[in-house]
Amino acid sequence: MAVRQLLSLFTLLPSAFGMATSLSVMSPNQQLVVTVSDESDAPFYQVSYRGETIIAPSLLGLEFKQQGQFGPGFVIADSQRSRADNTWEQPWGERRLVRDQHNELMVTLQSQQAGAFNVRFRVFDDGLGFRYEVNEQPGMAQVDVTDEMTRFNIPNPQQTTAWWIPARAFNRYEYIYRTTSLPAMERANTPLTFKLPSGVHLSIHEAALVDWSGMVLDQRRDGELKVTLTPWSDGVMVKTAAPFKSSWRTIQVADNAAQLANSSLILNLNEPNKLGDVSWVEPGKYIGIWWGMHINKYTWGSGPQHGATTANTKAYMDFAAEHGFDGVLVEGWNIGWDGEWFHNGDLFSFTQPYADFDIAELGRYGKQKGVKLIGHHETSGNVTNYRNQMDDAFALYTQHGVSQIKTGYVADGGDIKRIDANGHVRNEWHDGQFMVGEYLHNVQLAAKYKLSINTHEPVKDTGLRRTYPNWLSREGARGQEFNAWGSPPNPPEHTAMLPFTRMLAGPMDFTPGIFDMHFGGDKPLNRPQTTLAKQLALYVVLYSPIQMAADLPENYTQHMDAFQFIKDVPTDWEESIALDGAVGDFVVFARQQRGGSDWYLGALTDEDARNVTVKLDFLEPGKRYEAQVYRDGDKAHWDTNPYDYVIEKRQVTANDSLNLQLAASGGSAIRFKAL
Repeated sequence: MAVRQLLSLFTLLPSAFGMATSLSVMSPNQQLVVTVSDESDAPFYQVSYRGETIIAPSLLGLEFKQQGQFGPGFVIADSQRSRADNTWEQPWGERRLVRDQHNELMVTLQSQQAGAFNVRFRVFDDGLGFRYEVNEQPGMAQVDVTDEMTRFNIPNPQQTTAWWIPARAFNRYEYIYRTTSLPAMERANTPLTFKLPSGVHLSIHEAALVDWSGMVLDQRRDGELKVTLTPWSDGVMVKTAAPFKSSWRTIQVADNAAQLANSSLILNLNEPNKLGDVSWVEPGKYIGIWWGMHINKYTWGSGPQHGATTANTKAYMDFAAEHGFDGVLVEGWNIGWDGEWFHNGDLFSFTQPYADFDIAELGRYGKQKGVKLIGHHETSGNVTNYRNQMDDAFALYTQHGVSQIKTGYVADGGDIKRIDANGHVRNEWHDGQFMVGEYLHNVQLAAKYKLSINTHEPVKDTGLRRTYPNWLSREGARGQEFNAWGSPPNPPEHTAMLPFTRMLAGPMDFTPGIFDMHFGGDKPLNRPQTTLAKQLALYVVLYSPIQMAADLPENYTQHMDAFQFIKDVPTDWEESIALDGAVGDFVVFARQQRGGSDWYLGALTDEDARNVTVKLDFLEPGKRYEAQVYRDGDKAHWDTNPYDYVIEKRQVTANDSLNLQLAASGGSAIRFKAL
């Protein structure tokens, strides 16, 4: 018998004779340890950080309709180890260079009766990811996943704080975040963020969601979180065939909230760029015929208040050209918006404009002005109608100089409409396997036309922007529009919550920059619950490679001095650093302009005014900078005095510190201009 065969047999002996096998893998800095065991006749994993158990022993496994459970009764039969340390470059992003340093352990679990599967663990200094991999084997030509048995068992749940939004509910991911003890948490979407009694912060999410169903977390016993996959309309979770692999289950780990926001774990667990040359993908800033509809100045549908007219779009293009914006988003330009458009998914045409919108003339005018028309496709959840027109719609846009499209899938959770092969209507979830495939098809087809996509009402971000860099941004949380009509509007803590929850997944098209806080009168039911300075800070705090100046142009002319910051701030960065913060309380971010020496800082707070001292040691040593500070005035308050702001300048170096006085739901935005 060959030596390799003898060694392989020897690794099987402990489990084969009923003795438990246990394997461990550490992070490169040796602070994070993952242990996998087949004790108790089932595979479990656990995680420790600096000697503290942060994930207690937790079950692994999948359940199939045809093949039964892969988990209980399976033992460790083999393992493989590897390590990686390389640095890769993003074509655009919150940082240009990303280091991927990890240690890997792949465990093969086997049952004499049922077959085998692998669990691959990658452990980084900032967390870990693991996924299921099933190789081609007899009896698995058709696979219907009916359950995933993965658990995340959080120790000391009563003393653990959770920040979460409900899952699989009508409004998708667009809920106000709740702060509760872990046992009070209901079924939750991810990213799901925790603070352990020791102060360690965790966030559970997933990466590289492709041809799989999105996961949510159900709490069983206190602290026992079980993965639940979003089902198809027929109840099956995932439809596939061997070989296949799941998305990565991720756990980001940090000593504090700011460190959590600096993680690149999700990106590192995605595959490299598959599109080749993506120089045609362009980050930038835009304005749009959008906010006017939300505050009832314009309508999406045709008529006397129609917003998407040729004349109105030209006026927006003029403003964009004058102030250095790249594009103008126009919603409501195409047939289908009349009446209750929420229910018009069958009626939308993605190639036929309204009579008062001349797309050819606007393409010509935009080219003359150096401003691109940004396209918009609202589906109202009828994805079959959209898919049938997608090629023609993309061809129309490229003909008229459009290079970016905002897509929309407005429909209640579980009400996505698809027509099956037999012509029957089926209703699916936005984060089910079917829609995971539809969103990706949209992005892949767009790439063939050199179009970039900004998805609204999306499936959650799982880092696929690395693999498909034309997937510029997406929504996936409560955005600015809730301040126009939400019940209630976004609370002051909302944007201090997002960097440590939703934003851990990737960029968000929040659409900041509202300067008129009283569009509904002196005491409106709805309005942004922020100061004007906080609206400026959002451009740095809430990362997206495309940023909108969301307000009406005429409102910017009232505060042109403050508008200068929006004109100056980039959207593509050399480096980004979360300097300080506490989940839902406050946050401070610094970002360096890609290809330049300037840095930008954004700081904001919740409903409580606070002073924050920021060390400027992120600046280049030995260099002087002009700090152009846009801050709350001494009497600023989001409710009573949102327009009190001060603009001032001073020279600083990396040896200095700044004391930021943040008003209630206020902020500071600073440009550090290299001298």
